[in-house]
Amino acid sequence: MEISGIISAIVIGIVIGVLGRLVVPGRQHIGLLLTIVVGIVAALLGSAIAAGLDVADTKGVDWVEWLIQIGLAAVGVAALDRSRVRR
Repeated sequence: MEISGIISAIVIGIVIGVLGRLVVPGRQHIGLLLTIVVGIVAALLGSAIAAGLDVADTKGVDWVEWLIQIGLAAVGVAALDRSRVRR
């Protein structure tokens, strides 16, 4: 992966993390940095899942890939929030 790919993964991860956090109802008890990390991981995993399902490269916007990534980010944010509350 080139430096431009890493930078774009970080930027997309930030957006995915914030959108995933907005999907989860209520107040989350995790910081912005963890939200960004969850978003980056969700963006990378979502891209891999979309490629496996053969929906990653479509004409126009890849809505299915975005939905997979946002869903994974929401699950990650909710899981981290629950683990933080129990401590």
